[in-house]
Amino acid sequence: MAQAPQSNERRPCMDDIYNYLHGEILSLRLRPGDKISEADMAARFGVSRQPVRDAFNRLANLDLLVIRPQRATEVRRFSMREIEKARFVRAAIEGEVLRHAARYCDADGAARLDAAIAAQQKAIVDRNVDGFGALDYAFHETLCHIGKAEFAFDVILAEKAKVDRLCMLGLSKEDRMPELVQDHRAIAEAVKANDPVRAVEIGMLHLSRLDKTIERISVTNANYFEPPDS
Repeated sequence: MAQAPQSNERRPCMDDIYNYLHGEILSLRLRPGDKISEADMAARFGVSRQPVRDAFNRLANLDLLVIRPQRATEVRRFSMREIEKARFVRAAIEGEVLRHAARYCDADGAARLDAAIAAQQKAIVDRNVDGFGALDYAFHETLCHIGKAEFAFDVILAEKAKVDRLCMLGLSKEDRMPELVQDHRAIAEAVKANDPVRAVEIGMLHLSRLDKTIERISVTNANYFEPPDS
């Protein structure tokens, strides 16, 4: 686990602890099944247990932690049922977002999409894997704004987080970045052309890219998954 950030200006709060653990979990520095304790985290950050407990509860609400009374808290293992649910919900929401984005995209929206793609392309050139991850999220948020459905991004964010850890177990993000940008560029072009059918078609292809990876990882890293009947 990476060293927790320290600040000389203020004591860490719940958000600091949450952001730190969220990053550790999504990057797989904390792996499915790893155990963490309130006492250890409180000592690491120099705080009482309450902000740690609040951060744990927030992560549990995102299905990233499992909290069991009188037992160690652990990083939630992958659940095939939850993955299927997350993919279903995200496909439904993003399909509507893309239809709306293609309907409402104007010159300003087109410029924002062009800027987003240019930033992603620069991240590839710079081999900036962490920066690309943030740009990936920002691209989907931009589509929500263009489609006048900003509220939809909260749902996309929650469902996307449930499967993003799997990306780290497949091909490295650096290897996948060109394909992701290619998809994003095609989505952007369809939205800019006010073509909702094409935008949704490419968007669903984009979401399906992870299917084979999930299938493969469920075999090669079976210990990271919950038993089928759990």
